[in-house]
Amino acid sequence: MHPACLAALRCPHCAGPLHLDDRSLACGHGHRFDRARQGYVNLVAGAGTPHHGDDAAMVERRERVLADGLLEPVLAGLAEGADAALRQAPPDREAVVVDVGAGPAVHLARLVSGDAQRCGIAVDVSKHAARRAARAHPRITAIVADTWSGLPVADGAADLVVVVFAPRNAAELARVLAPHGQLLVAVPGDDHLAELRARLGLLEVEPGKDERISAQLAPQLELLDLRTVSWERPLTRAQAVDLVGMGPSAHHLDLDALAAELADDDRPLTMRGSVRLLAFAHPSGAAGES
Repeated sequence: MHPACLAALRCPHCAGPLHLDDRSLACGHGHRFDRARQGYVNLVAGAGTPHHGDDAAMVERRERVLADGLLEPVLAGLAEGADAALRQAPPDREAVVVDVGAGPAVHLARLVSGDAQRCGIAVDVSKHAARRAARAHPRITAIVADTWSGLPVADGAADLVVVVFAPRNAAELARVLAPHGQLLVAVPGDDHLAELRARLGLLEVEPGKDERISAQLAPQLELLDLRTVSWERPLTRAQAVDLVGMGPSAHHLDLDALAAELADDDRPLTMRGSVRLLAFAHPSGAAGES
């Protein structure tokens, strides 16, 4: 477990600092959290969480989509934004990047791998995702936690927080973000996968999502930058099923039936991506307050 990331973690019961004790994390009040053999630590307090996140199949599909480069423009945009944001981090210590809803932590691995002075905390409510995240990069610490119950991260410990297609608890994101830090959020644009959604009957993207996010995060955080990343590329049938099956539409569609339907349709498939990348920071003169 990376020392800088360990120092940023807090006990979900008492908010005390955690230390590594054999294969467990423990705080000064005796709360102990065993490290799973897959490498992650479950830091969900109490009896657990009603949210379970992605199942194993959804995580595997997301990994294939990312490995095939279907979301490469998003990863490149996040990396560019992270580089710009982390120039504001203190140069005399390692920068801590917290990815909330990290999934298999492919995005996070990309962000920390370019600089040996960065480490990452991959947060996801799904144990299946945490297992993959723990293997994504040596400088990534993977934890299971529910953002709605509170992030087990110290106040102001994160030089950068990243949320990619995941829920946003505004108060918690602002609390863990350092005074100089930035929050990077990626959300689907209004026409993201529009052709594919119309053809396959996927869930629609809510219009004006970026405006609602800015309103949700205010007044704790203010919008610094907003840009759209757009791209187009051909898709195989298998890639189309993976794209559908890695997101919320997987809960509403029969993927086997969808694959069979696509196999009987010889029309070419095209992915037209449109993702909004938003950067936020503490308001000027109010950094660190929440």
